[in-house]
Amino acid sequence: MARVAFIGLGVMGYPMAGHLAAKGHAVTVYNRNGKRSEAWVAQHGGTRAETPAAAAAAAEIVFACVGNDDDLRAVTTGADGAFEGLGRDAVFVDHTTASAAVARELDGAAREKGAWFVDAPVSGGQAGAENGALTVMCGGEAAAYARAEPAIMAYARACRLMGPAGAGQLTKMVNQICIAGLVQGLSEGLAFAEKAGLDGEAVLDVIGKGAAGSWQMENRGKTMLADAFDFGFAVDWMRKDLRICLAEANANGAALPGTALIDQFYKDVQGMGGGRWDTSSLIRRLR
Repeated sequence: MARVAFIGLGVMGYPMAGHLAAKGHAVTVYNRNGKRSEAWVAQHGGTRAETPAAAAAAAEIVFACVGNDDDLRAVTTGADGAFEGLGRDAVFVDHTTASAAVARELDGAAREKGAWFVDAPVSGGQAGAENGALTVMCGGEAAAYARAEPAIMAYARACRLMGPAGAGQLTKMVNQICIAGLVQGLSEGLAFAEKAGLDGEAVLDVIGKGAAGSWQMENRGKTMLADAFDFGFAVDWMRKDLRICLAEANANGAALPGTALIDQFYKDVQGMGGGRWDTSSLIRRLR
């Protein structure tokens, strides 16, 4: 068991930190809203810190899960950031979905402190975090990853080192590109089934057993038919992720015409007031 810190207790970080505590790790938490930290300590034990630097000071592994590149810089290299308290040979594991560029930047900053950085974005959403069933894709040095992996497995069903710093974020981009296409395809298929007068649930049952089957179909098909979207991974978050994908593609020369178009479809959903709806709400554009 390790002395660990967890920075960022949102819908993902709160249960992830809870799994670490349940596995016996000594956990110190920090959250910008201190009441969230107090609630976590009341539920799980451990201790709360007043700053990211204080949270990191005694930790062998520091985890973070915040909103975006700017939030990540603020809790690492900003005033009272975690890197001020990061000890030599400590490992900083970042679960934020952010850019590959910021991962490489913070990898360099950690090395200057004699510490290590692993970018480790996750897939599986809030339910995956709560159930300890996330998929984690990592970038960084093999030795640093090897130290962090046993702790990460407290809330993961799969975890893999994909390459050097930034490789985890690049792999998450592939994940989001694929999801966008799958959700749009499922939306078009179900909208077509409705127009054709078919029984949507019967359609899902039969095609789900064939080549069209997917996680999205299994877990979102029936809720899409029911026009229910008040749960899951929000459209606002997906658009943030797709902006990262499109910016990276612009830099590396990859062609993402479908992803760019679906990003605009999500913009339409935001215009319908659906920023907090689940990503499967793409079907509402077609109804």
